[in-house]
Amino acid sequence: MHVDLILVAASALVGLLLGITGVGAGALMTPMLVLLFGVAPSAAISADLLATLVMRPVGAAVHWRRGTIRRDIVGPLSLGALPAAFLGTFVMHLMGTSGTAEVDLTRVLGAALVLGAAAMTARQLHVVPVWRERANRTALTVTVGAVGGFMVGLTSVGAGSLVMVLLVVLYPTLGTSELIGTDLAQSIPLALSASVGTLLFAHVDWNLTLAVVIGGVPAIFVGSLIATRANSPLIRHLMIGLVGLSGLKYLGLSIVLVGLAGLAALFVYALTTASRRRARNFEAASQ
Repeated sequence: MHVDLILVAASALVGLLLGITGVGAGALMTPMLVLLFGVAPSAAISADLLATLVMRPVGAAVHWRRGTIRRDIVGPLSLGALPAAFLGTFVMHLMGTSGTAEVDLTRVLGAALVLGAAAMTARQLHVVPVWRERANRTALTVTVGAVGGFMVGLTSVGAGSLVMVLLVVLYPTLGTSELIGTDLAQSIPLALSASVGTLLFAHVDWNLTLAVVIGGVPAIFVGSLIATRANSPLIRHLMIGLVGLSGLKYLGLSIVLVGLAGLAALFVYALTTASRRRARNFEAASQ
């Protein structure tokens, strides 16, 4: 087997971000493989799903030792995710690997990334609604798992972006470490189901998968150790930008338009940050 050392290093960076923020495996790994290394979307998704099966348990083990996993939430999420993830890989298989199918899959992946970026932005801006009815919370948690599982099986995107935001809606009192730890834990059975479907229905590039695993596993361990102590907002903001811009590129926007969108996002981020800083300074001066 041939292992690309540059790919190993890039996978390590994504693994580190995944460990720190809980977002990154599908939302960054697959776009990195496709856009930077020229891997076909179907092959990138398959490699990402199989690598995730090895990477996420490492991060989850760190959170388990730190007591930041909500097992009462992991169960319902897994109940919905297990069949849905398998179904997602089957739908990807039905789409085929022809040129037209790869283009269609690219568009679906782009839409999933943009939706994930929008969901993460809503969470950062604290505009996510809160579900206050406890009676239907378990059933809704199963539904969240099913939605995330299907998206992961189809595009490898969803576990760390869509699911995390929906968890914030249902469980607003979850701390950041609990949110990341719970998401990492529920993604293990999800990844197992998706991996079974991938092995049955998809072509797997084992050299590619091995490179992602070698780089990602130690990095996610380090990132998870960092996440249980602190969580940098700047890193999460950068990831949201990368996820959104990757999605726009998948949807067919030119490099120029994607670059302009990136500059616009940086401008808005700078204005927002400055405005919040002034508000904090004014509040501090008033006290």
